[in-house]
Amino acid sequence: MIYVDNNSLNPYFNFALEYYLITEKNLPDDQVFIFWRTSPTLMVGKYQNTLEEINDKYARENNIHVVRRITGGGTIYTDPGSWQFSFITRGKAEQIDFYKYITPVLDALAKMGVQAEFNSRNDLVIKGKKFSGNAQCTLNGYTLHHGSLLFDCDLEQMVKCLTVDEYKIVSKGIKSVKERVTNISEHLSQPMDGLDFKKRMVESIMQGCEKEYKLTEADILRIREIAKEKFESWDWNYGQSPKFNITKVGRFDGGKMEFRLDVNKGIIEHCSIFGDFFGSIDISVLCNALVGCKYNRESIKASLNELVKDNTFYNINFEDLLDIIC
Repeated sequence: MIYVDNNSLNPYFNFALEYYLITEKNLPDDQVFIFWRTSPTLMVGKYQNTLEEINDKYARENNIHVVRRITGGGTIYTDPGSWQFSFITRGKAEQIDFYKYITPVLDALAKMGVQAEFNSRNDLVIKGKKFSGNAQCTLNGYTLHHGSLLFDCDLEQMVKCLTVDEYKIVSKGIKSVKERVTNISEHLSQPMDGLDFKKRMVESIMQGCEKEYKLTEADILRIREIAKEKFESWDWNYGQSPKFNITKVGRFDGGKMEFRLDVNKGIIEHCSIFGDFFGSIDISVLCNALVGCKYNRESIKASLNELVKDNTFYNINFEDLLDIIC
């Protein structure tokens, strides 16, 4: 096994690194190991509808990255208080096998006094509380297994990213999450910081093997290209979402507005608007302007910018309108 050193906090670069090692870089060892982390990020499963899984408005306002994995499973929140591990193994697995890859992780934690278990699906738990989710896929003759490790994660931010932004719901969500998930740092036999934790995890999993590959400038340049072309793209992160219908409602001094949208691959295909509001624009014109737009704030704002002014709707300004739609 060879360890690939990666200190980047950029989630797009980190997923591009995995992809590069699988599709382009043929390292000599049969197995590659990476231990990494990211700035605050929402990682969406390959088959998920991004906009249904995350609080997109909160993520935008708080500079939280959104990226789609090449593996299945659910959406997770990660930050510098969380770690990720990746195993890339030459050879296509006959079937999904989590236990093979999480065993060395459990063994490493045990050496630190943390008694963790595999819950038989794809999670690792401590005393019944989840601290790790895992996912796996095969691609280009390789098997990729990666997982998350909550070490000292901001659980409050996690809840706000993954729920509607309403105080009561968020409050209940935080309480619920604290009952269901845990940080590894709370269970260590001796306190340590995140970098010490990384060092001990890598040493244990590598089992004394000192093989290490440092990325070259050429590697880094190509990985950045893949990150920009694939993992940073709106088409990958949002456009891959399946067809869905969404209803967005806003209540203001000027009345109620309700938008019903049909969205396919991230593009608005149909729009209907209802409510008891007052306006000086033909609603069909507004609906037609939205059809064909990407379902994101920037595209919608660009399409409506010439049509809608702050006085187009009584007591509903342009930014309020954008908040309703997206």
